[in-house]
Parts: sequence; structure tokens; C-alpha cells
Amino acid sequence: MSTPIAPEVVDQVHEVARRARLAARRLAQLTRAQKDAALLALADAVDGAAEQVVAANVEDLDRGRDKGLPENLLDRLTMDAGRVRSVADALRQIASLPDPVGEVVRGSTLANGLQIRQVRVPMGVIGMIYEARPNVTVDAAGLALKSGNAVILRGGSAAASTNAALVDVLRAALADQGLDPDAVNLLSEGGHDAARALMTARGLVDLVIPRGGASLIRTVVTESTVPVIETGVGNCHVYVDASADTDMAVRIVTNSKTHRTSVCNAAEALLVHRAAADRVLPAVMAGLAAAGVTVHGDEEMRPYAEAAGATWTPVTPEDDDTEFLSLDISARVVDDLDAAITHVQDHTSGHTEAIVTADRASARRFTAEVDAAAVLVNASTRFTDGGEFGFGAEIGISTQKLHARGPMALPELTTTKWVVEGDGQVR
Repeated sequence: MSTPIAPEVVDQVHEVARRARLAARRLAQLTRAQKDAALLALADAVDGAAEQVVAANVEDLDRGRDKGLPENLLDRLTMDAGRVRSVADALRQIASLPDPVGEVVRGSTLANGLQIRQVRVPMGVIGMIYEARPNVTVDAAGLALKSGNAVILRGGSAAASTNAALVDVLRAALADQGLDPDAVNLLSEGGHDAARALMTARGLVDLVIPRGGASLIRTVVTESTVPVIETGVGNCHVYVDASADTDMAVRIVTNSKTHRTSVCNAAEALLVHRAAADRVLPAVMAGLAAAGVTVHGDEEMRPYAEAAGATWTPVTPEDDDTEFLSLDISARVVDDLDAAITHVQDHTSGHTEAIVTADRASARRFTAEVDAAAVLVNASTRFTDGGEFGFGAEIGISTQKLHARGPMALPELTTTKWVVEGDGQVR
């Protein structure tokens, strides 16, 4: 049983949530023009504060190295000048996107003259619990503002200095625009108790979204009394079918695995149809070897890996379920499409799965039978991303099936209400 949350931390978080609820009521009244102007002002403010943000990030990186954080986490933590520009540009892109609030989902006029319509409205107050990714701080604030929500951020301690610097900039920019700065809040004190108080603040917080490793997500899902949208880890597979084009397979496998290893849409597993192994694997293994990938392979993979100069190690059952987030990949030769689909279904995290094939029937079966938030045909797993899908910055990638699934952007941060207008009708 969990230890009780410190009462003073509960009081602190609840007070933040109450202020956020008031801010959310005010945000719900804003027009698109007002929200877009605020987002552009926030983007300019972030750009203007790049030097202070980078300096704060250097503090976090130094602490992280002293604590022995692995390279993949240091990469996620890094907020250099280029990444500051990127998050500022993401705010500008959000400003350019359609406003989901007020969109009529469906509606009709009844026989009695009542006009009914289902419209999108903000969620209210959204809690974000996340780890060492300070870009999430800006993305979440921007997406929440555009969708009319207030946000309470609980970032990981590894990014404490960077998150504090960014939120200071965002709150000051909101105040300069005449908006309530409590639309963006950071829980910087209280440790794990603050996160627990946030995810149990039912009635004050409307939704919690965890973003991070498997342990964090599992904790939030199991302990939260506030509704949760589960953003899952990415144990993503690339399956190379018998008919796959060799050059295409090399490009997709290499890009999926090595383009950026520390993200959830990086490939962690490779499956190759036995009929394609002799033709495809020499080139695929050469591509992985050139990138320094360690292949956790079955015995059939071993000669191809060793001939290409790739580091090979025997694959274990644990490897099949591991999100490596590094230059490692599990790799197996499979008998056919059925075996590939079965393996994927047994080990997928429900994030992204890809097939490389020239056979339309195989592609149709794979997309129909594989149960994941995104299924790609002849494309890198790295495309499962809100920005790449044209949604602007994403607040996370949902691997659950209710309300939202896949990259979550503006519409997924709204709910609906029914508005009914009459002229005196009674039942």
C-alpha cells in the first residue's frame, strides 16, 4: 500500500489546480484570433529567452552526467539553441492549425423544432506527468492553450532547471498578453508526492497524461483516480516480407532504427521472411553494421550479421519485449506472414508496426490484423509523430483504444457537449 501523501503537498497541488480551473474558464471564452496571437507571442518569448533556457539546460545536463544518466536520456534532456528554435516554431505551427473548439461534430433539427448539436469543448484542466523531455513543457502548454485548456506540468527532476526557465518565460508572456498566467503551471516542489497529488486530484483535474518510460506510465495508470490517457512505450517492429524491395528494406530498417534511437517510434525489432533472407539480409545487416547497431539475433541471423561485420549477440525472450532506446535491435527470421503477425501481436506495445512489401495482399492482411495505434506500409516507423502527420506538436502518442489513439494533438484534448436550443418546447 502506498504511503500517505504529505498533507502540505496535497494542499499546494490543490491550490494550483483551483487556480488552473479558474484560468480554464477564462480560456474557454477566447476566440481563435486571441489564442493564436498569444501563441505567437509565446513563440517570440521562447526565442528571445534562448540563452537563458540553454544555460538552465546546461545545469541539468551537468547534473545528469554526474548522476550517470545514459546517453539516450541525455539526448532527450538536451535543449540546445536549435531545439529552442524548434519548440518556438512548434508554437507558431500550432497557431496556424484549425481551432477544434466549437467544431460541430454532428447535429440536427428534431421534428418538434429542437435544434441539437454536439460541439467540441475544452477538457478543462490537464495534468502532464513526464520525464526528461523539456520540449514537452512547451508543446503541452501550446496545445493546451490552443484547445482552451489550462495545464499543470510535473516534469522529471532531471529537467528541473530547464522546465523552470521555460515556464517562467511562458507565464510572463501570457501575463503580457493580458491572459491568466495560471493557464500554465509547473509543480516544481513536492517530489513524487506532487505527482501523486496531481493524479488523485479528482474533481479539480479533468485528465492526466503520462509521458515517459514504462514504469512511469504504469504507475500513473494504476494509481490515478483522475481519468488517464495512456501513452505507451514503443516496442516497434519492422517486418520485411518475401516480396520486399531490397533497397527499400535497407532504407526503412536503417532509418527506423538509427535516425534517433531515444524516441518511442524507433524500431526495436526486425523480422524477415525466410524467403527474402538471402536476398535482403546481407544489405540490411551492412546498413545496421555501418550505424553501429548491435543485433540481438536468432541463429539464422548470425551468419548474415557476422558477414556484414555487425555485432551479434543471441536474442533472448526478454529482448523480444524490450524497448532498447539505443543502438540495439532484436532480429529474427520468420517462416511467413502468419508467423510475423503472430510474433508482432505477442510482443507489440501497441505503438507502431511496419511492413515492407510489394504484395498488396500482404499489406492488407498486415494492416487489418496487427493491433497497433499506427500501422505503416513501406515507410519508416519514425513517421508516427504528430508533427509528421501534420497535427503540429503532439502531446503524446496514445496506445489505448478509448477516446484517443495514436499521435494526440488538438482534437484529442477536447471533449464534447450537447447544445440544445428550443423556443419553449416541453416534454
